Amino acid sequence: MTRRLAFAIFPRFQLMDVAGPIAAFDFANLVAPGSYLIETCAPAGGLIRSSAGISIFAQTLDKGPFDTIFASGGYGLGDPSTMSVLAEWLAEEAGGARRIAAVCVGSYALAEAGLLDGRRATTHWGWIEDFARRFPRVIVERDAIFLQDGPCWTSSGISAGIELAIRLIEDDLGTDVARAVAQEVFVHTRGTDGHLEPSRLQATGAVSRQFDELQQWMRNNLQERMNVDDLAGRMAMSTRNFTRQFQRETGMSPAKMVERMRLEAARSLLESQHASIDEVAGLSGFGDPERMRRAFRRNEGVSPRAVRRASRTLNARPDPLA
Repeated sequence: MTRRLAFAIFPRFQLMDVAGPIAAFDFANLVAPGSYLIETCAPAGGLIRSSAGISIFAQTLDKGPFDTIFASGGYGLGDPSTMSVLAEWLAEEAGGARRIAAVCVGSYALAEAGLLDGRRATTHWGWIEDFARRFPRVIVERDAIFLQDGPCWTSSGISAGIELAIRLIEDDLGTDVARAVAQEVFVHTRGTDGHLEPSRLQATGAVSRQFDELQQWMRNNLQERMNVDDLAGRMAMSTRNFTRQFQRETGMSPAKMVERMRLEAARSLLESQHASIDEVAGLSGFGDPERMRRAFRRNEGVSPRAVRRASRTLNARPDPLA
């Protein structure tokens, strides 16, 4: 079965919003030949210049049916005429497509077309408040790398578009193909719901940089006590002010950040196959294995032992791209 994919671009589109996901589907075709037919289309056909100055050839906005339609992001969506034409095309073609996806601020085009009304969606962290104000009918999630609601998929930024593409490949072709693609494009760890990601912990979307050094210390000292009073003290701030500023600039509470960092470290240790469950709990800062188990259940819906078993199963299988 060949699935027809359409990537909608426009003048001053973001090059990596298109090239990254296309590369993922291209690798999938190496593993499972003929799985995807990839097309680019634009309001006016021909060579379409990206914001980086690199051009891609595109057809005029084509007619479906398509399996999946991608709306790329980019500065060009700030042009009202571009947005209008693209949104109108998306609204017309969405009914015949199995999935509609947006990379980064491509979510604006889906929302403008009315496709996200009443649905959960996300976009680039730098624009998410504007997105929420502009489209009040959309249920905006501020702490998602990518997410799905019905046939609509949205993602938070350039690399998130690649991770979204890998998830779609997994849905289409299975875990083994998705794993092969993830290895090829060097995406190591992906949460099944699109929320818990190392990339999210490395850059939480803060405009201010005042907590960067603190977060680096936290990652390097996960076995230390890290209650909110201790962290506020390290920043020479009152607990109340620290909690408010940290939440505003990172998108999560200090306690949630600590828990997610420890989960990231624990998952890495579990997948390394060496440390015992008790040792993993100690090394990652949870201390108590039961406390670690509850955190995994609450955030990822699986137990630490299930993570380890899944890792052993995957590691025992050959890489189809090898």
